[in-house]
Amino acid sequence: MGAPPLFRFSFAFLNPSHHTLTTTTLIMSSLRLALRPLQSTTALTSRLYSTATPSRLASVSAATSTLPQATSAAALHAGGALRNDWTREEIQAIYDSPFLELMYYGAKTHRENFNPRQVQQATLLSIKTGGCTEDCKYCPQSSRYKTSVEAQKIFCMGAAWRDLAGRKSNFKKIVGHVKAIRGMGMEVCCTLGMLNEQQAKDLKDAGLTAYNHNLDTSREFYPKIISTRTYDERLETISNAQSAGISVCSGGIIGLGEEEEDRVGLLHTLSTLSKHPESVPVNALLAVKGTPLENQKPVSVFEMVRMIATARIIMPQSMVRLSAGRVRFSVAEQSMCFMAGANSIFTGDKLLTTPNNEFTDDKKMFEILGLEPKPANFDQGSDKVNQPVYETSQQSTSSTLYRQDRFINEDPTSSRFGVKTWRTE
Repeated sequence: MGAPPLFRFSFAFLNPSHHTLTTTTLIMSSLRLALRPLQSTTALTSRLYSTATPSRLASVSAATSTLPQATSAAALHAGGALRNDWTREEIQAIYDSPFLELMYYGAKTHRENFNPRQVQQATLLSIKTGGCTEDCKYCPQSSRYKTSVEAQKIFCMGAAWRDLAGRKSNFKKIVGHVKAIRGMGMEVCCTLGMLNEQQAKDLKDAGLTAYNHNLDTSREFYPKIISTRTYDERLETISNAQSAGISVCSGGIIGLGEEEEDRVGLLHTLSTLSKHPESVPVNALLAVKGTPLENQKPVSVFEMVRMIATARIIMPQSMVRLSAGRVRFSVAEQSMCFMAGANSIFTGDKLLTTPNNEFTDDKKMFEILGLEPKPANFDQGSDKVNQPVYETSQQSTSSTLYRQDRFINEDPTSSRFGVKTWRTE
């Protein structure tokens, strides 16, 4: 599957190599230690198993009083109406909530919509690196900056160009690659720059699972980072992909020099789209020498958790991906992100040009945290992004969450929640 010099075709797919994983109470134990000074044992038990605790909300300040309403059961349970009318003020109030409160509600929302033990594993490859004509100030692949990245051909599915105009032969190859990879039983996510309506339809017909097109930051801060394509052009591409029935992956980067209100602005734009993105990647800038942002201060894990938890609360059925920058965080720090609502990662030692966590490290982390790979889902662009995988009543969850002894005598081939999954491929 060769490609011309300016051709990069990036794709993401679930790692097919799954292994037997064990279960641990590390996450829940950590939460107990963190919350113990705040409440009684009875209230703590109630909170751990996703049961509403109205009395506890009385202590939340007036500035964050919208948080309980934003995470009400009516808005979060499968079949409940998702909100696309969030205001910036509401999102800001959620984002500014006391850290442990925010983390708790992110975790609660996550458990009401997903199996909290399952994390999607995606792998990003590239057939063409560097030589891009865009001027994204954070990116080492831009030909405008003197970085250590040189143009090269490597296998991948993503194009380092502005759009597909005038690249009909390349686009035909991309469509062929999508068909071939879907035929291998993998999900395919492409990032090819801007798409028109017909190109989106062609990719849909080829079997494309999802299309990645990040907004990067808020509309207000965007011109300080990129000038070679507009914010509205990005939104148009997202609209074209959604109209074609393709799942959309769209998020942003924190640590670009933006203010917190810009992070809220990004989340506001994503959460008020006509349909929430099926996947929302949250990236932490990895400053690269030679780019205009080489001296940016790294973001803390607490900033990542705030973004992840807020995204989870306002877009409850979207996959929230802990993306670039994860390599800087310890297993304990990453566990906070998963606890707050992240349920997808990129795995493999490199994300195009920047370092990332290796497969073996992630396998060990999954074993420590009791996580398991999320099975592939080929329901592209469906109205229901994800179905809940277990009941949310206290009785049903309290008997299944983090109980190692429950696996004794269970069917080892079952993949339902609470039962160990075995893979031998």
